[in-house]
Amino acid sequence: MAFRLRVVPEKTNIDFFRAQWLTFGGSMALTVLSILVWIFMGLNFGIDFRGGTTIRTEATRSVDVGAYRQALSGLDLGDVAITEVFDPTFAADQFVAQIRIAPLDGEEAVTPEVLSQVEQRLKAVDPSLTFASVESVGPKVSGELIWKAITAMVAASVCILIYIWLRFEWQYAVGSVVALLHDIFIVIGIFALFQIKFDLTIIAALLTILGYSINDTVVVFDRLRENLLKYKSMPLKDVMNLSVNETLSRTIMTSGTTLMALGAMLIFGGDVIRGFTLAIFIGVVLGTYSSVFVAKNLVLFIGLDRGDKPKKAGKNEFADVDA
Repeated sequence: MAFRLRVVPEKTNIDFFRAQWLTFGGSMALTVLSILVWIFMGLNFGIDFRGGTTIRTEATRSVDVGAYRQALSGLDLGDVAITEVFDPTFAADQFVAQIRIAPLDGEEAVTPEVLSQVEQRLKAVDPSLTFASVESVGPKVSGELIWKAITAMVAASVCILIYIWLRFEWQYAVGSVVALLHDIFIVIGIFALFQIKFDLTIIAALLTILGYSINDTVVVFDRLRENLLKYKSMPLKDVMNLSVNETLSRTIMTSGTTLMALGAMLIFGGDVIRGFTLAIFIGVVLGTYSSVFVAKNLVLFIGLDRGDKPKKAGKNEFADVDA
């Protein structure tokens, strides 16, 4: 007899509306708080959005930030920020630093001649120093990247809104998009609160979160639509609870396996991709939560037309999706 590991019982009867003013209300409050943190604390923009030059150094001796700063003090540079990078994957004799140099007024980036002087000054402090990477972005390019990132996020949200509206009804579309905004704003709020570097890789992570979160929500909504036709006299809240319970096993297994892979990347992937992985990890957790506790609650508050629409349901090419 084959052994099957079952994370969730075959049949569950959880009331997901029991503490909705704590789950849904808390989510809305946390979203507003995240927006306020974003507004008042701001984001720690990376070089992609701020412009300038970032140098990543590696050495076999510990990083002396004061000595590095003293060595560069005589050069004609803009604002200089030096930070030591820590990572559990580094070797015992591997010490990494990140040096960010803002361009002077009227200049696009630090010139090659100045970069050569920077390297010479730093090597005088530590001859074992090597320069792993040097990245430069001008302020004009960084400004364009900010608007392109905003455009990408807005375009993705609008496309998802239209897709859900066409596939289901406008009430579902509103619930889905608000749930997506809940996920995105909280992730941004966490990055603002802890001043984690925010660059183009985080934008890629946010777009990934949009796709992952809407996939979970669509599965729940698809089962809800089926059950609305099957249980025409059952109260809407009960039909929603039934639909979430029926898809709960799929939701937990999908999110759980995704989080295991992301957790391994978060621990062993290194500091270069840590921000990207962290954003997706948090987004998957929030996306799973919002699919269960946010999206359907909004649909319940707005209300649905419980009239029979068999022709529309039968003609929908997506109606037979197996959840």
